[in-house]
Amino acid sequence: MSGRTGLTPIRAIALVARREFLTQVRKKSFVVSNVIVLIAIVGAIVAASIFSGSDDEDRSKIGLVGDQTLAAALVATGDAVGNPVEIKEIDGEQTARTQVEDGDLDVAVIPGAGGSVTAITKSEIDAPLRVVLDGAVAAQAQSAALAAQGVDPAQLAETTSSAVVTVDAIDPPDPERGQRIALSTAVVVLLYMQILAFGMYVAMGVVEEKSSRVVELLLSTLRPLQLLWGKVIGIGAVGLAQLAVYGIVGVGAGVATGVLTLGGTAWGTLVGTLGWFILGFSFFAVLYAATGSMVSRQEDVNSTAMPLTILIMAMFFAAFSAVQSPDGTLSNVLSWIPPFSAILMPLRIAAGVASGVQIVGTIVLMLVVTVAMSALAARIYQRSILRMGKTVSWREALAR
Repeated sequence: MSGRTGLTPIRAIALVARREFLTQVRKKSFVVSNVIVLIAIVGAIVAASIFSGSDDEDRSKIGLVGDQTLAAALVATGDAVGNPVEIKEIDGEQTARTQVEDGDLDVAVIPGAGGSVTAITKSEIDAPLRVVLDGAVAAQAQSAALAAQGVDPAQLAETTSSAVVTVDAIDPPDPERGQRIALSTAVVVLLYMQILAFGMYVAMGVVEEKSSRVVELLLSTLRPLQLLWGKVIGIGAVGLAQLAVYGIVGVGAGVATGVLTLGGTAWGTLVGTLGWFILGFSFFAVLYAATGSMVSRQEDVNSTAMPLTILIMAMFFAAFSAVQSPDGTLSNVLSWIPPFSAILMPLRIAAGVASGVQIVGTIVLMLVVTVAMSALAARIYQRSILRMGKTVSWREALAR
């Protein structure tokens, strides 16, 4: 069925959506702010890769004076206990003392008689390094004692190498947990910001057209629902494109610098996040449009939209509290309840704890509730958009 100007409904909606999209992306403030955000994203990731890069800075520096036979035991013990050490050969005790005092060495070791050693330190030896020193000296003394008894330490080690402890962990640690938490946090923050910001853009756009009376001109050629859906789709497309650019740049920079090693998971999470943004934004955008249609002044938008803003903030805090335990009861229950699903489900997907059944089920529920909210919002919009003057109450907007 053609519209008032002979346009089909789809064509009319497309024209409005195109106008909204171009209006947003052509704003100088929009372009500048996005460039700044992208530079900040890349800069933060590059900085993270630089400051977390070198393992050499974490190695304890040990100076060994004279006989160097203890060096191998020190390195092996350090690696075994998770405190790698760097050995430096020092010529003379005085040189060793000077380098320790200057901070070039953490400790200097001087071998003595009977396998004993003297450790020179500036103040005290920290516990992990003391474990390395004690373990290496004990191992060296044990090898010497075995050799004195005619036992080859290497052969003994080979003979006893099969006697090992096999760990069978019921809940083994996830080596990728840190990156998954970072991904989940990024998903929560981005979805919260995008849904809240672009939902308000829809409300402000509606009330701006209403207060300037432009809406009366538009509705002389378009039907109210064509204008509503065109605005929602156009502004939503801007938000989706912005989120996609942020995600592509962030994941790409993370993979390129080595900060992010979960390349496949990260790209999959990005795709899922874009899909959930569409669902979450659709739910809230039509409601924001309805709240915008109920007022005639922009300063009144915040009051009518406050219930929606509070709901989005509740979603954010619920999701943020679930980042550390995405498989917890709170996260699992709320992820089934629209619109909490829009933030909690991508969080659970990023954390790797969402099942296929839950993903499909929550999407279906979200779609059903969004359609119902869209019908309600469309009704409010049609009844309120041409009513100028005082704010339309919820009772009036919903009256039969």
